[in-house]
Amino acid sequence: MKNVERNKSNGTDRRSFLKTGAVGAGAAALGATLLPSTMAALDYDSDSGPAITKGDIAILTFLSALEQVEADLWIQYAELGGATNQGLSPIDLELNGRRIETGLAPNYITALLALDGDMPQYIADNTDDEISHHRFLNNFLAAVGGEPIDLGPFAVLPPSRVTGVPQNHRLTNLQQLTVDTSWWTRYRSAAANPDLGGSFENAVPDLARGQHPAIPRSDADLTLNSDGTPTNHLQAIANTAGFHFAFIEQGGTSLYPTLAQKVTNLTVLRVLLSIGASEVMHFQTWQDKAGNAPNISDGNLSFPNLNNGVDPNNGRSGSSIADLFQTNLIMPEPTIFLDRKFGPVSIIRPTSTAQSGAVAAVASFEQDGLFRDPATGRSTGIVDVLMRLAEKADAAARRL
Repeated sequence: MKNVERNKSNGTDRRSFLKTGAVGAGAAALGATLLPSTMAALDYDSDSGPAITKGDIAILTFLSALEQVEADLWIQYAELGGATNQGLSPIDLELNGRRIETGLAPNYITALLALDGDMPQYIADNTDDEISHHRFLNNFLAAVGGEPIDLGPFAVLPPSRVTGVPQNHRLTNLQQLTVDTSWWTRYRSAAANPDLGGSFENAVPDLARGQHPAIPRSDADLTLNSDGTPTNHLQAIANTAGFHFAFIEQGGTSLYPTLAQKVTNLTVLRVLLSIGASEVMHFQTWQDKAGNAPNISDGNLSFPNLNNGVDPNNGRSGSSIADLFQTNLIMPEPTIFLDRKFGPVSIIRPTSTAQSGAVAAVASFEQDGLFRDPATGRSTGIVDVLMRLAEKADAAARRL
């Protein structure tokens, strides 16, 4: 939350940028409060309810920006670890009409396969999905009177130096991550809900401290053992990626239903519910695969055995500990929701603005190290822009 407060204090600078900078048109065009003629002209749905509001546009704009961030990081994963051959169906990943080369680091793929034999395919598919989300939201914004958003000017971070990786700069840094894995215990807890003040332990405590690569930084990271198996160092990079995949997608799992509660127009609501559901599918897939991460150590990073009934944070044991960490317990455990008097229920968690709104999403991405500039150790200017868009999205209110 210190990051949130710091960004709020820079509001004047953000406003100045948004009026004059690369995303100024999109942010400044939040225009009139209501845009009734736009939806009528589109005629997507004769029963779309109230007209699109300024708040609806703010939510769509923020989500499009965040999906561009996600597309950027998933493209990096796909370039290095994505499938190169999926049988009779060709790999058709592309961005702005340009084909994305995948699977450039075969040894990295070997390490990813230890988590699941379909990891490269799922990486390619997830990448395709996030690119489509950003493209669709931009197209929809243009159709309903908003402005498409492009964070391209903030692509200033160096990519992996593995042979073959395009050396264009990126929005995100996957080489110095601090990964919060508390999503693991949050979804397994039967007694706590973050929206009601619950707190949760990390499944991999070491990932939540320090800075760790989730992609090979150069060819030097791709060494195999003499028997062709990944070194512990390379396997640790793949394991980090596996837990990071779920970290990213659990954010979208909560963000879309949180912002959907603020939407006025029914077609916009349909957009959020439909895209949000695909984020849930991503998260469910990745938390299952993360549980297969081999129990190895690499320097100060260890991946514990989560099936031995021992809390990796404090060494406690027992049946309640097993419930929190066992790897095949991937269905959301029923827990408290709204009020304890209603009894436990299986839900997406969190779904409150304070815990999973737009500002919270940006703060979690920054704390993850996604925007860390290796030259300065600080986040790039994209954070201030995303925070300004997030504040507008969180301020939206349903109008009936």
